Amino acid sequence: MSVNPMAYEAQFFGFTPQTCMLRVYIAFQDYLFEMMLVVESVILKKLDGFPGCKISPFQIRKSTEKFLLFMKEHFDKLFSKMEEVLLQLVLNIPKNVVLPEDKVHEQYPYTKEQFQALQDEIRQLQQQYRAEASAGQALRAELEEQKAVQAELEKILQWFDGLDNICREHGTSNFKESFAFLTQNSKKLQDVLKDVEEKSKKIKKHDQLL
Repeated sequence: MSVNPMAYEAQFFGFTPQTCMLRVYIAFQDYLFEMMLVVESVILKKLDGFPGCKISPFQIRKSTEKFLLFMKEHFDKLFSKMEEVLLQLVLNIPKNVVLPEDKVHEQYPYTKEQFQALQDEIRQLQQQYRAEASAGQALRAELEEQKAVQAELEKILQWFDGLDNICREHGTSNFKESFAFLTQNSKKLQDVLKDVEEKSKKIKKHDQLL
């Protein structure tokens, strides 16, 4: 069998020419073996019609095997020549023929070095893309954080606006004065709350004594 890989032919046919020839060889060989068995069975039937014949079935089998070996040797020689012809003239794509799907390579030929350079460029672009994607993800996360901070700032501004309105209602327009006013009122509220808690404790003690 030929050792040439014939990869281009395999691309066109969908199988390697050597595989095709091997299957043909096996098919012919199987047919030859079956034919010898048929010949042997016919000879044995013919001998049954001659009672005085001294040829045994074992001798017939030995003769059949010798004839089969003789036929196989000649068949192998003939098949070798047939294989050579088929691989060169039938299952072979000439060097000057380009398959339709490879026309682009004919229009844009490139060397092995150029192909390697293209592969390196593709890898660099992939790395740049991954880096940009990672940077974009970080920017989106930062933007979300900024939105959250902005929302908190807006809440604080709304709180200050409400505080300013309350102070204006009580006749104070300066923020420092407003803050002092709120601090004073807060202290008063704390004193009232403390007084209420003390009175509540006294009432509980009085109830316990009763």
